[in-house]
Amino acid sequence: MASAPPWPILARTRSARGGSRSGLPPRTELLAALFPELAASPLAAPSLTLACGILRAPPRGRGSPLALSFTPATAPMRALQAPPLTSAAVLTARGWETPELLARAAAARRELVAARVGGDWWMHGAPVERVGRALVLLDEAGPADALANAMLRAALADYPPEDITLLMPNCGRRPDILAAAQGCQIVAAATDPWPLIEQAERIYCAGGETGFLALLAGREVRCFADSYYSGWGVTADAAGVTARPFRRGVDEIFAGACLVATRCLDPYRQRPAAFEDVVRILAEWRRIEEANRRIAVCVGMSFWKRRQVADFFRSTAGAPRFCRNARQALAATRARPGSAIAVWATRVPRGLPQVAVRERIPLLWVEDGFVRSVGLGSDFMPAASLVIDRGGMHYDPRITSDLERLLRETRFDPAMIERAGRLIADLVAHGITKYNLRAPGSPVANTVLAAAAGRRRILVPGQVEDDLSVRLGGAGVRGNADLLARVRAANPDAFIIYKPHPDVEAGHRAGMVPDRLARRFADAVVRDQSTASLLAEIDEVHTLTSLTGFEALLRRRRVVVYGRPFYAGWGLTADLALAGRGRRLSLEELVAGALIVYPRYLDPVTRLPCPPEVVLERLQDPRLWRPGLLVAARRLQGMVARRWQAQFRSRRAAPDDRS
Repeated sequence: MASAPPWPILARTRSARGGSRSGLPPRTELLAALFPELAASPLAAPSLTLACGILRAPPRGRGSPLALSFTPATAPMRALQAPPLTSAAVLTARGWETPELLARAAAARRELVAARVGGDWWMHGAPVERVGRALVLLDEAGPADALANAMLRAALADYPPEDITLLMPNCGRRPDILAAAQGCQIVAAATDPWPLIEQAERIYCAGGETGFLALLAGREVRCFADSYYSGWGVTADAAGVTARPFRRGVDEIFAGACLVATRCLDPYRQRPAAFEDVVRILAEWRRIEEANRRIAVCVGMSFWKRRQVADFFRSTAGAPRFCRNARQALAATRARPGSAIAVWATRVPRGLPQVAVRERIPLLWVEDGFVRSVGLGSDFMPAASLVIDRGGMHYDPRITSDLERLLRETRFDPAMIERAGRLIADLVAHGITKYNLRAPGSPVANTVLAAAAGRRRILVPGQVEDDLSVRLGGAGVRGNADLLARVRAANPDAFIIYKPHPDVEAGHRAGMVPDRLARRFADAVVRDQSTASLLAEIDEVHTLTSLTGFEALLRRRRVVVYGRPFYAGWGLTADLALAGRGRRLSLEELVAGALIVYPRYLDPVTRLPCPPEVVLERLQDPRLWRPGLLVAARRLQGMVARRWQAQFRSRRAAPDDRS
C-alpha cells in the first residue's frame, strides 16, 4: 500500500513548547486554504511562523506527534493591513464575538472537555491514582526557579502539603523545590493531564497549555505568568501578571484562541477542517488508545497480518508483542497484571480460553471487518478493518457478542442515523462489498439474467464450508449443496443463481460444488461478476450466514436467512432459524452499529485509525490496493490448487461418464 507523510509543513512551524520544526519548504496552497486572510495581502507570500495548536495526536513511533491544528505564533511579516491572526491579537480586537460564534464555542468547549483531548498526549506512564485538591503545574514554569517557588509557596499557603500534587517531570534537577515540597505528592513522570485536572479543585500554573485545559474544564486557575488567557478576569492572577483593558468570559477566550486564531487540518485528506470535527477524530483516537494500552500480546496472527495488526493495536506504549502459542501469550500477560490478549478468532491456541477464564485474563477476539479491502484475505491482502469483541465472535450463536449487545441496547441519536444513511448511499453508489473484487465480464443483465424472463430472481452465495460462521451458525444446513437444494425446494418456479465463494474459487478453502451438481438446483452458476453488480439485478438473496445477505439489505433486497448471522433477527430479514432478538431495528440502526460503532478502520495512506468514510474513499483508488509479491505468490498457489482440484474431480467423474 502507498504511504504519505501524515501532515505537511505549512510554513516555519514550532511546537507549543518552542521546539523548532523547520527545514522543509512551505506548502503554500494549504497555507492559503488555512489562512485565506493572507490572500488579500498586497504581497502574495508573507512569512508566517506557526505554532502547533491545542489539538494534537498521540505520538506514533519515534517521529514528532501529528499536529492537527495550527496557530500563528507571530504576526505575518511583509503583509500589509493583515487582520489579527495570533491568539493575543484576536482577543485584544473587538467585533468578532457574534452570538452564533459564542454558542458554537460553548458547545465545542464542552465537547473537548468531555472527550478529554487537547494538548500533549501524556499516556506513557501509569495513571495517577489520587490527586490532591491543589494541582501545581511546575512543569509549565520551565527552568525559572523563582516562578516555580512562587507557585509552590502560594499552594502551601492555601492547602496543607498532603492536599497538594506537584506535576514536575525532571524533578531531580530541582533540589530546592523538593526540599520545600515535603509532604506533597510529586508526579515526576509525564502522565495524562485530564485525570489530574478532573480531581483537582484549584490549579496553579505559569500560563501553559494544561492550565488552559483546566480553565476550559471549569476549574479555578491561578496564573503566575502572562498568557493569552490570563488578565481577562477568569483567572486569579498573581502580582505582575498583566491586566487586560476589558473583561472576557471563558467561552470568548476559547472562541478567539481556538476557533478564530486556530486553524485545523483533516489528517486524512490534508485539507482544512472544523475544530469540532478534529475533536471528534481525537476522541475516537483516545478511545482506541486507551483500549490498545491494555493489550499486552497478540496470538494466532498469521505472519503476513502482523504489520497491519500492529498498526491497529499501536498505542503510546508501543505495539503489542506477537506470540506463537498459549504458553508465551499467558507469560507475557502475567507480566503485566490487568492486561489482555488479542487472539485471532479462527486460530485460537488450544486451552487458551479455559486458562484465561481461570486466571481472569481478558480475551479480545479479532476478525476481519465487514468492509475489508480490495482482494481476499486468503490471498494475503491486508485488511483495512477489523472487529474486536470481548464477548466472542458475532457469528457464534452460543454467546452474546459485543455486536449483539450493542445492537440490542444502543439508542442511536439522529445524527448517527443520518450518518448511517449517507454511508448506505455511498456503499451502494460505489458498489462496495467486503472484498470489492472487480471481476471482468459483460453486464449481468445482458448475460445470465436475460434468461430469467420475468421470473423471481434469487441469488444464493456460496460459503466456505469449514468456516466457523457456517459450522456454528449453520442451523443444520450441511454445506452449499444442501443450501441450494433447500432453496430450490422452497422456490420451485424461481430463477436461482449460484455464486461460489471467492476464497473457494481461489483454491484456498473448502466448499467447492461441482457445476454439474449445482445445476441440479440452480439455473445458472456465475463466477465472473462482482457481488455488487449481481445484487443490483436480483430480487432476493437466500443465504446461510453470508455477508452477502447484509450487503443485499443495504440495497433494499429481500433476504431469506437459513442460519444465524449477526444481521438476522432484527426484523429486516425473513428468518428460518432465528425467532428474534427482542428488538426491531431500522436498516440505518443496523448499519450504525455494524459498520460505524463496532469495527475499527485503518487508513491505508496515513496508517492512522480512521472512520469508515475514509476507507470508502480509499477503496476508489486502485493504486492503494496493488498486490505485492506475497499476494502474487499466494494467487499463483491458488491457481495451481484449482487446477489440481479440477483434474481430481475430472478423474473421479470419469467412471460415471463411461457408464
